[in-house]
Amino acid sequence: MAKDTPPRWDRRMQQRLARGEAAALGELYDRFASLVHNQAYRVLDDDDAADQVTREVFGYVWENPDAYDTKQGSMRAWMARLTHLQALHRLREQEAAAQSASGAGSAEELEQKMRRASVAARADYIVTSMPAPLRAALELAYHQRRDYRQTAADLGVTEDEARRRLRLGLQLLSTANTRALVEGAPPPGSGRTP
Repeated sequence: MAKDTPPRWDRRMQQRLARGEAAALGELYDRFASLVHNQAYRVLDDDDAADQVTREVFGYVWENPDAYDTKQGSMRAWMARLTHLQALHRLREQEAAAQSASGAGSAEELEQKMRRASVAARADYIVTSMPAPLRAALELAYHQRRDYRQTAADLGVTEDEARRRLRLGLQLLSTANTRALVEGAPPPGSGRTP
């Protein structure tokens, strides 16, 4: 499990949500809203649609707190899985509506677009599920364009440790994305089969 969301916090949050504590939903939203919105936006490439998915995901969590199983991973990973599934569902709906309205496009084009969106969302899911030290190194290196030396300085670790974290993070991404491309498999732990 990720070090920034310990299992105890996850269990307490689930219990608070099950009791209907609005403050718990607010805390959960503060912690994960940007993750959910950014992941939805990556799949949909539309701010309004990403906003809608964000509302739907948090609505689902509020109404179904018992759907979360601490044995399946962190709350963060569960939120990422829910977002992935909801964003793909929304994308299918949008594409079907666009095809009906225009009469253009093929099922094959839709499938290709869905596959690309799924691979991108899978990469996001994998990164969000990584332990915090790996995730922080990858975010610095790839989102902020830091080399391993700058990443090491920013994280306060040795250059060897920064390289190790980056290498391990990339290996995790590579393994999972290769599996996704070859098998068309769902994200790890989603409980769904292709």
